[in-house]
Amino acid sequence: MLRCKKTAVKSESNMSEKEPPNPLEEIQKQLSELFKGANVKVSATGKPDSSTSEEPSVGDSSDSENKAIKAVRDFHLKPKEIRDYLDRFVIRQDEAKKVLSVAICDHYNQARQRLAGKVGMAGEYSKQNILLLGPTGVGKTYLIKNIARLIGVPFVKADATKFSETGYVGSDVEDLVRDLVKTAGGDIELAQYGIIFVDEIDKIASDSSQGSRDVSGRGVQINLLKLMEETDVNLISPTDMMSQMQAAMEMQRGGRPRPKSINTRHILFIVSGAFDKLGESIRKRLTKSEMGFGADLRETGEDTALYLQKSETQDFIKYGFEPEFIGRVPVRVACEPLKEADLARILTSSEGSILNQYRDDFTGYGIDFNISAEAILAIAGKAAKERTGARGLMTVLERTFRDFKFELPSTAIKRFDIDIHTVEDPVTALREIKTANAHLQHDVWINDIKRFSTAFEKRHGFTLEFRPLAIDALITEAEALDRTLQSLCEEKFTDFEHGLNIINRNTGQTVFKIGKPAVENPDGELSKWVVRSIESLKENPEK
Repeated sequence: MLRCKKTAVKSESNMSEKEPPNPLEEIQKQLSELFKGANVKVSATGKPDSSTSEEPSVGDSSDSENKAIKAVRDFHLKPKEIRDYLDRFVIRQDEAKKVLSVAICDHYNQARQRLAGKVGMAGEYSKQNILLLGPTGVGKTYLIKNIARLIGVPFVKADATKFSETGYVGSDVEDLVRDLVKTAGGDIELAQYGIIFVDEIDKIASDSSQGSRDVSGRGVQINLLKLMEETDVNLISPTDMMSQMQAAMEMQRGGRPRPKSINTRHILFIVSGAFDKLGESIRKRLTKSEMGFGADLRETGEDTALYLQKSETQDFIKYGFEPEFIGRVPVRVACEPLKEADLARILTSSEGSILNQYRDDFTGYGIDFNISAEAILAIAGKAAKERTGARGLMTVLERTFRDFKFELPSTAIKRFDIDIHTVEDPVTALREIKTANAHLQHDVWINDIKRFSTAFEKRHGFTLEFRPLAIDALITEAEALDRTLQSLCEEKFTDFEHGLNIINRNTGQTVFKIGKPAVENPDGELSKWVVRSIESLKENPEK
């Protein structure tokens, strides 16, 4: 609550000597404006006005709180059940699914017991935060997102590169926890059992050899370390003025105050990164001897990402991570690079396949497509060359479907086929499809003109009836200009309402037949109609 000291009234002789404005008084004025209409008055004494209405704070009902964390209280999943669920969405990554499933079950079984007031034999539970390694696009984020959805707990994802050490430019790591509360709809109890996923964690590894202060490196690791272990996070950020204003308003309204902090004890932290350079470092360590895992990989020419499977704590410390930080992510698993066959399986077997998204896009226009097995392999092959994992599939599909999605919704085509020829040369394939269905296009153009006429009549109350020659002229011009008939008609007849209103006042006419002259010279033809209506009025003044 803001308090201001009253200033003594100055005599007239001193009025010319103005003192600088009191910043507290300025803030008080701004708060008064903010609370205007909220049945709250800000006073210099720091107490709410007697007219202040009291409202119950959110979460007063214990019943609603119990329902909010029902998913955690009733957690009963087994590791293989989680694995089977993930198999529906993510191709391969068998080891990652196994490790994640066990860690998730351990974590939420412990949470369930704590909620029930039970303590295991170990007494204290060491949280199993997780480190996921692997190249981009292999499904790291997708795995965690689907786990959170299965369990029914809030999930927040952020890139480590957006954070900085407290006091420097950038976001505060504690914002992750605050965002988790927002995702939980303000339910702090539910947020305490959520999942925080921090990607690109390898980007904040600090290179001690540089000898300079690393704002986005070591400091962020230390701050994340505190969160991952156990700490209380203030729900109102010191840099978030809006939240502070909101809190002040709630305080003025009265009622039971909301908790000011959230404990991170039961929040599961999962960090991930591509760790490209780490794979190379491990390869050098392992291939000092020509025998064993390293030698096998070098002989087969496999990607260095596979070496991440043999990572050890010292590898991460050498890479630039604090020993304390890497010690707080005891569960570590490397995801495998995706091969061409894996990408093909993603297109055909995954429930979250990007191909289904493209089907939905076309379905919105009443269009469907059939894709051959050969085309699937061709797309997977091109995506593998992108070296961005499953993300490469979207790159290739977008390139293949780009012109189809632009052109086909304005045609009569409701189904088309995709083969290798389509993937290799989509522009030519589209032209061939349009040519083969050209005989159906005339009906689409007629419907477009009818749509314009219907909309015109609804807006202005006049019926436009297009004659056959007028329709042919519009179609010819639209094709020549590569315009839609809708936009062409809008442009040509944009001023017709004014002229037709004059004609209607003179003659009462509401139906107008549009011929070829009106298409070729709309303003000129309309002027003739207006003149005729005026002449008609002179000849029949009673009319």
